[in-house]
Amino acid sequence: MGELGVAADDVREVVAAAVSALRSGRDSDWSVPAGGLEWTCWETAEHVADDLFAYAAQLAGGVTHRYIPFVRAARRPGADATTMQAETDAGPDGLFEVLTSCGALLAAVVAVTPPDVRACHTFGLADAEASAAMGVLETAVHTHDIARGLGVAWRPDDDVCARVLARLMPDVEIDDAGAWETLLWATGRTALPGRPRRTSWRWHNERS
Repeated sequence: MGELGVAADDVREVVAAAVSALRSGRDSDWSVPAGGLEWTCWETAEHVADDLFAYAAQLAGGVTHRYIPFVRAARRPGADATTMQAETDAGPDGLFEVLTSCGALLAAVVAVTPPDVRACHTFGLADAEASAAMGVLETAVHTHDIARGLGVAWRPDDDVCARVLARLMPDVEIDDAGAWETLLWATGRTALPGRPRRTSWRWHNERS
């Protein structure tokens, strides 16, 4: 497949780092909002797992004209509708297992997918590299949201953030503050000097 700017190992590593960070908040109240989101910390973690699963499934299926019709359901009105949900009785440790498993699924599919395969996504057809980059982005920024809600520390590796930006948001110039801070700005989560907080944003799966 050739060397990817964002690859399977990046997915495994960011998911493992996210789970490690969130373990420090395992005894916190996971029903509180995740950062500035309307979803709870628990629901947001399920959203991440669902994204990881969906990117893996879509890429594995090679479906380009629509999303694969898995059944999706929301835990409550206003919550995100997901295919992947964790049993609440299993507690945060069970939730971490779901996250880890879904991350491993995406990494495995990315590792074996030929470079000509594409998968449907709202932001353009995604190849293996884009699918990995999407998984890293969603994990990184939503772990930030959850960490804010739980009051725990989280900071992903700056190098992988830079590579995700290069692949999905090549028009975004990395700020002097660093690639992670730029990714937070690019996804509407913070302001930077001379850069007001974004009220809308997207990425681009298809190469320009």
